Amino acid sequence: MTMQDETIVSAVISILVENESGVLARVIGLFSGRGYNIESLTVAPVEQSRHQSRINIVTSGTPQVIEQIKAQVGRLVPVYRVADLTQVGPHVAREMALVKVVSTGEARTEALRIAEAFRARAVDTTATSFVFELTGATDKLDSFIDLMRPLGLAEVSRTGVAAIIRGPRTI
Repeated sequence: MTMQDETIVSAVISILVENESGVLARVIGLFSGRGYNIESLTVAPVEQSRHQSRINIVTSGTPQVIEQIKAQVGRLVPVYRVADLTQVGPHVAREMALVKVVSTGEARTEALRIAEAFRARAVDTTATSFVFELTGATDKLDSFIDLMRPLGLAEVSRTGVAAIIRGPRTI
């Protein structure tokens, strides 16, 4: 009897689909129906002339579960291509967040200093609040948000991960 690899890994799965109603629901239904967790989800049209959209899903599971997810998604009718970008090779993955911080005095000054270090941009400012826009890897956004908590973090809105293979290859 062989021992199965039970290591939990994170995967960025990109799916090229027909841009029609119900496609996203079918993909999400596959995940929820089998108990797979979605950590991040983005979807947008990418090829207007071909009526195609790209779905990026960040999920986690054993390597066997990730392979099973890819195979099951690939069998859905309006799906053209499925790729696990974490397996394909080097890829770029970015996320954008809007982070609202409500503070005054010393905390306000510290929030601005940290925002500058993270290259976050103040897109809205009042006498008692900032809304910062920050783009980068998920762990960068997580770190920024954690640093803002004691300084008056009030609200966060995130886009989810957008990802693409580096170099000339495509999914």
